[in-house]
Amino acid sequence: MTAYPAPGPQTLGDALSEAVRRRGDAPFILHGDDATSYRQLDAASRRVAASLLRLGIGPGDRIGLLSLNRIEWLVMFFATVRVGAAVVAMSPRYRENELGYMVRDCDVKAIALIADHEGYGFTAMFERLSAQLPTLRHLILFPSAAHDSDDVAATTGEGPLLRVPYARLLAVDDDEACDRAAAAVTPNDLAMVIYTSGTTGRPKGAGLTHQSLLASACAQAAHMRIDARDLLPLASPLNHVGGITCGILSLMAGGGRVDLIPEFKALDVLERIRLHRPTLLAGVPTMMTLLLMKSKGLDIDFSSIRLLFAGGSNVDATLLGQLHERMPQATLMNLYGLSESSGAIVITPWDATREDLMNTIGRPIGDAEVQVVSLDGRRPLPAGVVGELCFRGCGVVPGYVGAAAADNGVFLPGGWLRSGDLGEVDPRGVITLRGRSKEMYIQGGFNVYPAEVEAYIARHPRVLMVAGIGVPDPVMGEIGRYYVVLKPGAELDQADLREWCAQGLADYKVPRQILFRAELPLTPAGKIHKAALRDGIAD
Repeated sequence: MTAYPAPGPQTLGDALSEAVRRRGDAPFILHGDDATSYRQLDAASRRVAASLLRLGIGPGDRIGLLSLNRIEWLVMFFATVRVGAAVVAMSPRYRENELGYMVRDCDVKAIALIADHEGYGFTAMFERLSAQLPTLRHLILFPSAAHDSDDVAATTGEGPLLRVPYARLLAVDDDEACDRAAAAVTPNDLAMVIYTSGTTGRPKGAGLTHQSLLASACAQAAHMRIDARDLLPLASPLNHVGGITCGILSLMAGGGRVDLIPEFKALDVLERIRLHRPTLLAGVPTMMTLLLMKSKGLDIDFSSIRLLFAGGSNVDATLLGQLHERMPQATLMNLYGLSESSGAIVITPWDATREDLMNTIGRPIGDAEVQVVSLDGRRPLPAGVVGELCFRGCGVVPGYVGAAAADNGVFLPGGWLRSGDLGEVDPRGVITLRGRSKEMYIQGGFNVYPAEVEAYIARHPRVLMVAGIGVPDPVMGEIGRYYVVLKPGAELDQADLREWCAQGLADYKVPRQILFRAELPLTPAGKIHKAALRDGIAD
C-alpha cells in the first residue's frame, strides 16, 4: 500500500506545495479541453492570494464561492486558505433567502461568483441585498459573457459593491507577501464553512479546518490506494465534502488526476468516461442509478475502472448488485461521511465479503473511532444494538460557526460527534446503517427505519428510486409514506407494491401510503431531499 504523509502540521497551502514537489508539471485538473498541472494550480493560487491581500482580505476573513465546478473555483479556494481566510461554500441552487443567511451568519467579506445560473441572476441579487449585508464589500466576477460589461464598474467603483474581474486577480505577482501570509496559517485555522444540506432542518455551518480536511483526504487516499495512475471524473459539487475532500483533496494526496465536470448530467459524465477512461468512479446513489440507466444502449466501456465508491446516503443492495454486474472488474466500496467529518470517515474494507458490501457501510478509516449511544446521547450501547452512531478522530470538526456555534448538543465530551444516523456495530467493528434518527417513525408502537424499507422496495425490478418518511396518523400515531419513481416505461400499482413488501417485511413495516412520482426533490449534493418531502413539496 502506498504510504501518505500524515497531515500533522500541514496546511492546505503546504499540501499543494508538497504535491507540486512530487508531481510538478503532471496534469492535475482536466476541465473541458484543457488541463491544469499541479504547478500551474499552485502558481495561479499564489497570484490570487497576493491580490486578495491587496484587497484587504486576510486572516479570519470569509470569502463565499458561488459557482458550478470550474478551475477558477479551485484557484480561489487555495488562494483563500493561503492567506488565512476561509471559504464559505455556496451552491448555485441556493436562492436569496439561503445565500443572504449565509453571508450574514458568516460575516462574508467577498464573494467569487458566476453571474447567473438557470436564469437566476446572482450579481444583481447581491447588489440589491447589499444594504442588508453590511460585511459584504467585494464581488469577484468569474469569467462569463454576462460579466463582460462589469469591467467599468470595477474600474470606477460604481455601485454599492466593488466588482473585481477574476482575471485582474491573476495579474498580481507577489510571492513574498503570499509566503508571509501562508507562514502565519496554522493547521487548526478555519479553512471552509459548509452548511449542512438541510435534509432535516435549518442549515448549520460546519467549521472545517486545514487539519480536518487533510486528515479525511489523506485517510481516504491511503485506504483507496490512490496514486499517479488514477483519474476520477468529478461531478459532485465542490461546495460539498463529496467534491472538495472525497474528490479534489484525496486525489491530490495520492498524486492523481481529476476530470472536473461542471455539474452532474448523466450523459455528460458518460461522455467524459468514454473520452478519458478513468480508473475511479464516485457519486451519491442517485448519480449511480442515473449513470446505469442512461448508459444502456451506449458504447461506454467501464473496463478501466478499478474502484467505484458510492456514498452520501444509504446505498441499497440492489444498486450495488447492478453496479457489480455492469462493472465486474471494479472493486465496489461504500463511503460514509458528513460535513462535520470533513469527508469520508467510514469505507468498506478491501477484504469485505459480498454480504458485508451489500448490507454494511464498512469500518472507520485513519484514526477514526466509532461508538453507538442511546438516542439521548447519554449511554454507550453494546455491539449489535441499534443506537446513534458517534465518531471521533480523523476529520471530525471542532464545531460549528455563526449562529450554530453555541450548539453543543452534537458534540459530546471526549471529542465525539453525534452523527444523527442510526446504526449498529458488530463485534468486528463493521457498521450497519439504519437511517437518520429523525427519520425513524413509530407505527403502532413499533420502530420503523425507512432505510430498511427503502432498500427492500428498491429491489423491485420496476422501481428506480424510493424515499420514505413517517406522517401523523390518528390511530397508529405515525405511518409510513413512501414516494416511488418507476423505471422509464414501467407500470406498477400500489396494491402490487404492497404485496411485494408483505412478502419480505414484517407487517408493521409495509407502507400504508405509496405515492408514485415522476421525480423526487434533491439537495444540492444530489441526495433525496426528505425535508422537502415532509414539507409537502412533492405532494
